[in-house]
Amino acid sequence: MTDALHAIAEEAPDSPDVVALIEASDAYSLERYPPQGHFGTDIVGLTSPDITFLVARRSGSAEGCGAVKWFADGTAELKRIFVAEAARGLGLGRRIMARLEALAAERGVKTLYLETGPLNTEAVTMYRRLGYAECGPFADYAANPYSLFMTRKLTDKPSNEG
Repeated sequence: MTDALHAIAEEAPDSPDVVALIEASDAYSLERYPPQGHFGTDIVGLTSPDITFLVARRSGSAEGCGAVKWFADGTAELKRIFVAEAARGLGLGRRIMARLEALAAERGVKTLYLETGPLNTEAVTMYRRLGYAECGPFADYAANPYSLFMTRKLTDKPSNEG
């Protein structure tokens, strides 16, 4: 059971094993999309005060991550949700999503957004199962063939980890 194996906590994104996890996320994206279709926030950006970054660890090793970017209008964007290949299939992605949603709800956020690639079929399937629906571009994003924009109202039924 993943609850017993993975601890999820807020951390800085610049420890070596978290940097390696972000690099694995970038490599995953760049296998599917050209560089102009990669919109991942870099390590420096993830340390911004308007971002809360979470890391999922098993036996001390970083195996998953995710972040919330807080917007001044009271909405937020989920970013950098990624699970290492060795930890896939354990429900860790859903647990990270649930923790991010809980953080947003605690801050009074009613609407969450995310941007993902349409070829990230596993992620898109998970987001849809958690109640996210397609929407148009938000924040500073522009419509492009490499992005799928999704949203969820937190006043809807909670995702309950999938």
